[in-house]
Amino acid sequence: MSAIYPLPKFHFQVEWGGTKIGFQEVSGLDKEYEMLEYREGSSPEYNKINMPGMVKYTDIVLKRGVFRGDNEFFAWMQENKLNVTERRDITIALLNEAHEPVVVWRVKNAWPKKIQSTDLKAEGNEVAIETLTVAHEGVEWENLG
Repeated sequence: MSAIYPLPKFHFQVEWGGTKIGFQEVSGLDKEYEMLEYREGSSPEYNKINMPGMVKYTDIVLKRGVFRGDNEFFAWMQENKLNVTERRDITIALLNEAHEPVVVWRVKNAWPKKIQSTDLKAEGNEVAIETLTVAHEGVEWENLG
């Protein structure tokens, strides 16, 4: 009998607009319901009830190494204008050993909110990392089992 282990989180891919882009880290795949409190005046209970309200999503943060001549983040960010932006659907997939998706997050109508360039350090021994923060209108996920 073979042991069953949880999935490792280090093998994943990100895709937008048909382009697969390698990232070092992805965070912010959260979905939360805001809570509504309500009490009807003639209720025999002297407390409020809680019920789910609107859905709230956090920004998604994508980090990757800086590559010479690769300006895709900056080009996408340049599309932002007052009341106009290029929105993209993003697919993030956790992969198995055969490079097949096993958990998939689908991000709807994402747009670049912030780009952060790498920090510079004369005595550092690290890879230069850039960060893209995207706002979006929803994320749904599916465990493909």
